[in-house]
Amino acid sequence: MKSLLILLLIGLPSIVLGQDISPSHYKIYSTTEQKLVTIKNIIDQSNKIDVLFFGEEHNDSTAHFLEFTLFKGLVEKYPNQAALSMEMFQTDCQLVLNEYLSGLIREKNLLTDARAWPNYKDYRPMVELARLNHLPVMAANAPSRYTNMVTRNGLASLQQLSAQAKSYLAPLPIDTATGAYYDKFVKIMGGHEAMAGMQIYQSQNLWDATMAWSIAQFLKIHSGFKVLQLNGGFHSEEKLGAVAQLKKYAPKARVLTIASYSGDNFDNPDWAKFKTLADYIILTDTKLPKDQ
Repeated sequence: MKSLLILLLIGLPSIVLGQDISPSHYKIYSTTEQKLVTIKNIIDQSNKIDVLFFGEEHNDSTAHFLEFTLFKGLVEKYPNQAALSMEMFQTDCQLVLNEYLSGLIREKNLLTDARAWPNYKDYRPMVELARLNHLPVMAANAPSRYTNMVTRNGLASLQQLSAQAKSYLAPLPIDTATGAYYDKFVKIMGGHEAMAGMQIYQSQNLWDATMAWSIAQFLKIHSGFKVLQLNGGFHSEEKLGAVAQLKKYAPKARVLTIASYSGDNFDNPDWAKFKTLADYIILTDTKLPKDQ
């Protein structure tokens, strides 16, 4: 608790996202009640939750600010039992990430050796909050070389990998059942003709399953932790994708989903569109600049 107080009083100004974003630039809604809520309302509900999925648009600075605000609230409420799980780091980089969190290596080495995303500055405040409070951060995503391998040659090609390589992935075979998620994926890809086979859908499932497996394995060891999972919105919308995969690996895990969108229907949500996408939706101001 002492380290958290030091961070909040001294260290926080040096790692926050530029400046606070005014509540006038975003709205948070409960989709079940179709009414405005606050980040505090979500945090207050977290005692009934194990994993909070935050589905973001990767270039939305407002969403990143709210992710940080949410994670900070969880750290304050659960000072020794909050964790961050990130699509933005791949499982084979967990060692590097752990070395940075432990103070063994420089941030410069983290950025290069852990293959940090180009917009890492948007996620840095959350990683620093975890580091300064000695909290876990999961490199949850499947290594891109393996998702690319599946896109080219299908899931069966992963059987050629070594035991060490397979340890970076969810257990094979990966569930790639068709249904609502498949139909949604085909639509966003522009139809069956644009997909050129099932391999790209299989790679999407490998991506989802590995993030879910990372969380499930963490929860096995860290009972009582609250995990904030960050991913692109498609991975957790309608509790499909990574959420559905998590329920297979950890059926008792209690999940809450948040989906953030930049849009013009800021004050008057189209509930026909949003009501099934997540437990909470966040609509952000299109007038604010996007991250590069």
